[in-house]
Parts: sequence; C-alpha cells; structure tokens
Amino acid sequence: MKGLLLASALLSLISGQALAADAISAEPAAVHDWSGVYVGGQIGYGFGKTDAAYSLPNTPTIRGSQDYDTDGFLGGVQVGYNYQINSVVLGVEADFSGADIKGHSDEITSGLGDSYDTKVDWFGTLRARAGYAFDRTLIYGTGGLAYGSVENQYLDGPANSFSETNTKVGWTIGAGLEQAITDQWSAKVEYQYVDLRDQTIDYSANSSTTFDNTFNTVKIGMNYKF
Repeated sequence: MKGLLLASALLSLISGQALAADAISAEPAAVHDWSGVYVGGQIGYGFGKTDAAYSLPNTPTIRGSQDYDTDGFLGGVQVGYNYQINSVVLGVEADFSGADIKGHSDEITSGLGDSYDTKVDWFGTLRARAGYAFDRTLIYGTGGLAYGSVENQYLDGPANSFSETNTKVGWTIGAGLEQAITDQWSAKVEYQYVDLRDQTIDYSANSSTTFDNTFNTVKIGMNYKF
C-alpha cells in the first residue's frame, strides 16, 4: 500500500513537471519592438537622366534639348524615430549624404565642342515613414522634403562658359525593407526618387538653358536603436 502511494506521488510530481515544461515551451517568442530613436549610416549609388532645355524666346525656332545620364556613389548618416502600433510602424527620418553624382552631355552643336555638365555634391532629406512589421522584418514607404547642392554648366571654352550652383529644395519619395538583426541593430535597403527642381542658366536677357535636377538612389545601411 505504501509502495502504491509512493508511486502515485512520484507520478503526480513527474506529470506536474512535464505540464510546467510544456507550458513554458508553449509561450510565444517575444515580438520585436520597432519603437524608439535610432541612428545609422548608409552607402549607395545615384543614377538618373538630366534634361537640359535651351530657349531663345525672341527666336522660337531656335530651341533644343539634351538628355544625358548622371550617376555616382554616395554615403552618409541618418537619424530617426519609430512608433509602433500593433504591426503598423510610423516614424520620421532625416538623412544627409555626400555625393559624386555627375554627368556630361554629348556635343550640343556639331563641330563646336560645346556641352553641358551636371553635378550633385551633397543632398539630404527629411521624410515621414509608414510601414508594416512582420516581427523582425519591416516593409515601409517614405516621402518628404529633399534639398541639395547642384551645379550645372555650359562649357564652350574659357571665354564662353557659364555655370550655376545653388542649394535646391524639392521632394523625394521611396520605399524600403529593414531587417532587425538583434534588438538594437538592423540592416536596410532603400530606394528613393529625388527631385531638386529646375535650375536655369541665363546667358543673357534673351537666352537660357533649364536643367531638371532629378535622380534615383539605391542605398544599404545599418541602424542602431536606443
């Protein structure tokens, strides 16, 4: 009888421990929290096509345009803040990049050797972000203000060349994917379209060339969340 009682007690103890272990193993893994302030760095590549349109208002028949490619590398830093509501992640991000995005047109007038140049030395953005988190994977869209230094030139020898350099303000829109590696570190890839608005070189009161300053960027980066 004592043996039966002892066996029953041991069976109850083992069963209780097994049920406790099952309860622990059944607990769901912690879901990643995207909320908080973060800082990081990024590198990437910029590319696009500049359209330079020449205008001579007093002579409407003398008009022309040149399309030419621009491209180059970029790198910079970013800082932002996310706020998560269930699986929706809302935030704001500012970034700044040094750049070497530039391009050179073909000869404008056959036989004269004249051409256009464009260069973006740096640019930055201030954007809203909105995305959906699949635990540690965040897919988001982004858009907002863009600004940057743009130089456009007409080159026709030292005596007949013109340039215009300004800090231009425009807009940007894009999308990205960010993957949390740990609770603090994440890696991202992001695409942006940047429009820094038109810039005009006035040669005289009667002639000018207008450049559309647009380009695309593809960036990879790392963020650290506090």
